[in-house]
Parts: sequence; C-alpha cells; structure tokens
Amino acid sequence: MAEINTTGTEVPPNVTIYINNLNEKIKLEELKKSLHAVFSQFGKILEVLAFKTLKHKGQAWVVFDEVSSATNALRQMQGFPFYDKPMRIQYAKTKSDVIAKADGTFVPRERRKRHEEKGKKKKEQHDAQAGLGLNPAYAGAYGAAPPLSQIPYPGGVKSLVPEAPAPPNNILFVQNLPHETTPMMLQMLFHQYHGFKEVRMVETKPGIAFVEYTDEMQSTAAMQALQGFKITQQNPMLITYAKK
Repeated sequence: MAEINTTGTEVPPNVTIYINNLNEKIKLEELKKSLHAVFSQFGKILEVLAFKTLKHKGQAWVVFDEVSSATNALRQMQGFPFYDKPMRIQYAKTKSDVIAKADGTFVPRERRKRHEEKGKKKKEQHDAQAGLGLNPAYAGAYGAAPPLSQIPYPGGVKSLVPEAPAPPNNILFVQNLPHETTPMMLQMLFHQYHGFKEVRMVETKPGIAFVEYTDEMQSTAAMQALQGFKITQQNPMLITYAKK
C-alpha cells in the first residue's frame, strides 16, 4: 500500500495524485476540505481521500476527472507549504486498488486506462478548438487566451492588478470568498509569502477577510500572486488594499 516513489516519473500520469508529508495534527475532515479548496482550481475533483489509520497518516489522494487537471496540480503545487509542511506530490499508482474498492470507484486497470486515454484525447481536442488554458487563473503561464468573462481581469491574474480603492498599505482586503472558507484555508494560502502576520475574518460578513503583512511591499507581492486565485471554480478572489 505504501507509495515509495517520490519523483512522479515512474508512475504513468493518471487522474489521481498521491500526496504525502502532510501535517498529521490536522483533523481529517478539515484536511480533506482544505485539500479540496486548494486543488479545485485545477479542475473538477471527484473525491478527496484520507484515512484515520496510522498506516495512512500524513497521506491523501485527490481524484480529478481529467488527467490534465492532475498533471497541472502536480506541477503547480509540488512543495506547496500546506499547514507548514511542503507537500510531496506524485501520480497515484493507478489510484491504489484497495482505495478504489473501498470508495466504490474500482475499475479494472485496462478499462480505466482506455477510458483515461479517451478522455485525454477528448480534452486535448476541446482545448485546441476552444483555445482555453487548463484553468483561467493560470492562463498567462500557459500562453492561452480564455474569454475575458472567465478571468477576473483582462490579461490573466498576474499581469494586471485592478485599481485599488485605498492607497497601498500592509493590510489586504479579500472579497468573493466561498462561504465555506475558513481562516486556516486563507492562512495556508497567504502565509507562503514573506511578512505574513495574520488573517481576520468577520463572522457577520461571510465572503470577506483581511490579511495583514509586515509592510506594504510584502502585502503587494501576495496580492499580485494570489489575485484571482480560485478556492472554488465560481469564486476568484478579489484582493485590494484595505481602507484604514
């Protein structure tokens, strides 16, 4: 059951990624919700699997519906500081059969392989025809040009920051968050940038948060990096400087 390969090169690409080196102190349900929040930007997630048993501590599996989504997630999130520990990600060994049987999604390997190849070809054809990137938030990185309606600002997330209603300062105002967002999810995203101090959410106003950094240069760097980041497909973050 143990996944010993850490390079991701020996296991062929498939729809499931295997993650280890996860913080074992995090409660199982919170871990699964947070993984779903962080990885949903790459495509539709069918399931996030994690188990309470000692043998599976610090490990999880994220099942996408497209191989291309899993590939993009693996590349983008490798080493991402998740609850203070860098994630180690690789393709799952065809979604270890024990897990597949346990969650009712077991398909014999040959049939699954044919299905995935067929799905991959379909996706590639669709992308070629539509000229879309794998995810609007990463459109700039892939040189694609999705319709403007799909991204928060013309030109991709990192190329343009909207005019701020308040002058630059060390506190960011984050809007358009899904209601299930927790302070820990936001802390996980924002603390990877230097100078992070704290996240403050307002219980009476779901969907918004304040994130404080040591100085405005650090807050600006975080804003530019996470502008338009999607915690869910429907919720690109809108980040501005907070009014003081």
